Amino acid sequence: VQLVESGGGLVQPGGSLRLSCAASGFNFSAEAMSWVRQAPGKGIEWVSSINPGGDRAGYPPSSKDRFTISRDNTRNVVYLQMNKLRPEDSAVYFCKKTSSVERGPGTQVTVSL
Repeated sequence: VQLVESGGGLVQPGGSLRLSCAASGFNFSAEAMSWVRQAPGKGIEWVSSINPGGDRAGYPPSSKDRFTISRDNTRNVVYLQMNKLRPEDSAVYFCKKTSSVERGPGTQVTVSL
């Protein structure tokens, strides 16, 4: 299993970022995928999940109505569109198979003036 996240960076509050996760080494189109994040000194926080077909997604209250998860099963990529970013969204973001704890190296998102 290989997962490589990208798209992070520094953005001002209220801004947007689109994260990507390129997956390989498993049957991507058969797996539900998730995004999670970890801020310094804090535990892993669930951000979003999407079913294998890409037509159902779930979000916790902290990301609902601001973040959108999607996937392209022809390219083995899962995305996370993040809008209206807040300083508290600053963290390293990871993608993972929903069924596994294994994660990629992550991509840093920093929301600051």
